[in-house]
Amino acid sequence: MDVSQYLEIFLDETREHLQNLNTEILNLEQDPENEDTVNEIFRAAHSLKGMAGTMGYKRMQTLTHDMENVFSEVRNGTIKIKSHMIDILFQCLDALEEYTTNIQENSDEGTNDNEALIKLLNDCLKPDGAQEETPAPESTAGKPAAAASGGSKWSSIPLDEAQKLVLGEAVKQGKKVYGITVKVQESCILKAARAFLVFKAVEELGEILVSAPSAQDIEDEKFELDFSIIVITDSPLDRVLADIKSVSEIEEAEGAEMTDFGGTEEEAASPSSPAAEKAEKSKEKSVPAKTETAKASGAENAPAAKTGAAKQEKKSNTKAVGNRTVRVDIEKLDVLMNLVSELIIAKNSLVSATTTQEGREGNAAVDSQIEYLENVTTSLHESVMKVRMVPIESVVNKFPRMIRDLSKKLDKKMDLQMTGEETELDRTVVDEIGDPLMHLLRNSADHGLESAEVRAERGKPEVGSIFLNAYQDGNNVIIEVGDDGNGIDVENVKNKAIERGTVTPEQALNMTDKEIIDLLFLPSFSTAKEVTDVSGRGVGLDVVKSKIETLGGEVEVKTQLGEGSTWIIRLPLTLAIIQALMVEVGGEKYAISLNSVTTLENIAPSDVKLVQSEEVIHLRGSVIPLIRLNEVLDIESTRKENENMIVAIVKKGDKLAGLVVDKLMGQQEIVIKSLGKFVDKTRIISGATILGDGEVALILDANVLI
Repeated sequence: MDVSQYLEIFLDETREHLQNLNTEILNLEQDPENEDTVNEIFRAAHSLKGMAGTMGYKRMQTLTHDMENVFSEVRNGTIKIKSHMIDILFQCLDALEEYTTNIQENSDEGTNDNEALIKLLNDCLKPDGAQEETPAPESTAGKPAAAASGGSKWSSIPLDEAQKLVLGEAVKQGKKVYGITVKVQESCILKAARAFLVFKAVEELGEILVSAPSAQDIEDEKFELDFSIIVITDSPLDRVLADIKSVSEIEEAEGAEMTDFGGTEEEAASPSSPAAEKAEKSKEKSVPAKTETAKASGAENAPAAKTGAAKQEKKSNTKAVGNRTVRVDIEKLDVLMNLVSELIIAKNSLVSATTTQEGREGNAAVDSQIEYLENVTTSLHESVMKVRMVPIESVVNKFPRMIRDLSKKLDKKMDLQMTGEETELDRTVVDEIGDPLMHLLRNSADHGLESAEVRAERGKPEVGSIFLNAYQDGNNVIIEVGDDGNGIDVENVKNKAIERGTVTPEQALNMTDKEIIDLLFLPSFSTAKEVTDVSGRGVGLDVVKSKIETLGGEVEVKTQLGEGSTWIIRLPLTLAIIQALMVEVGGEKYAISLNSVTTLENIAPSDVKLVQSEEVIHLRGSVIPLIRLNEVLDIESTRKENENMIVAIVKKGDKLAGLVVDKLMGQQEIVIKSLGKFVDKTRIISGATILGDGEVALILDANVLI
């Protein structure tokens, strides 16, 4: 069977299960006795095993099967969860992650059998060795000897009087009665499906009078690795056993002829006797419900082989109603977003073409329809954006495990608190934000939090606190990452900068604390006394800054020596379509994101002052530096010298600046088009847009200008 068409679904569902396992194993570490958590882990491992087996990934299937075995014993109360088992389980997740990555890249799981890990898992099954000496009679998992003693299984099936009469009558008619025990392979994924195929094979040669466990229990997979049946047939035993063994994933089938059943032959001979009727009903009940079991066998062809138990692992409301959600490839959403963008450009062109000109009357009907079109395109844009929005939960859920591992590696006690995981961002932004957040969290764990001894001296709790908070603020999402550690030593940063020649001692004297802290974002700038494989404050911060700014966002830090630091990331909700302030500078049109603009001011030339040779204005108690866009863009201004200046006050975090423009054109919804590598040297230009008249306007990045 070709399963390649299901590969994407398999990868998506595997990642969901792995994330679920990550979360639940962390919960288990905190509460080892929680039955719901144990059941959830068992179900997730069971589902992964089925999916991997269906896709033909045997190594992945074997590992998840052994994980399932451990939790089966935990559920039965045979073994207890201990701390070393949590470490082993996390190693298993890392191994499964490696298999998944290999499958994504090469459609193959690789050659790592993880034998050492599987041995550790199997060692968990025998904590004191006592279980092996006195195994529970019904538990046969992992014990090959069970099949060898199979004879006792079928011979001990209890028969009622009616069943004994039916068997006696069968022998009288010259038929054979066999007791047979069938054992399925330990690696079998769908035991109920294999049992159904065995029943089907046997029923082509005769009748099955009774089974142990019952037909219903077999159908519900409520048996270990073997089951027994009593068969009435004309065929020899060898033929029956051969047909059973021809079913795939059947390890063994053993049986013998039965002769002594008891009961009265005369009673059995009468077809209308109560005993015969009872026997007939008994026979009907004993045969498995074929249609339902057949459905189970059909599950083999599904992309993710979901059994009844596996279906329960979906916890979120969006997936609880399976028939109301669909999986859509992100590329299809990108195409849809692009089409909406083109529609907005076409709408802007239409608006531009029909704008009432001086001396020409507008058509009221056309204007009304254009206004309606604008409303529809705006609603369409918002709807597409909502479809593309995903919670940042998918990124931040992996961090508790990372902090747990760092706690052990660095020998520091730490606790991660997260809020706002449900906050939504555009899918493209969410995909890119993971690495910057990971850098900041690792910095907090390694360089931010002090050692236990220093914390004790400072009267701080032994367990250090790291936090990650996310929330929406207007058209932006704010993500704060911080700790209650040492904070940033500004003097230390200043001395390091002077030592490296980044700044001169004279320059350092005139720098504010914020300007000194901003030096940490320079490439390879670190104050760490020694380089570790975890982090050093400053290592990776330039990467964080450039990545965030690439996404149209900004990052800043607030710190208090001895109390901790907070890194604040501000990101736009979307990267494709924005509201912009359209301006003219020297006859050329430019766009500035409306998110950056706080106010528009009309400033007289006489209000401009000089501070350290830089032009500033004094506005409502704040001193704001001026940036003349015509000078930055090397364009001759069309404004006369004595005219009042139009100034757009823009902000970046706590900083403000005034952008001097020649003319305001108004607010407009624009589509951001990337310029690719054509303009990669001038960072003040973040892209371009197509205006209603077909003209191209460049988009200015206020963050870079400030």
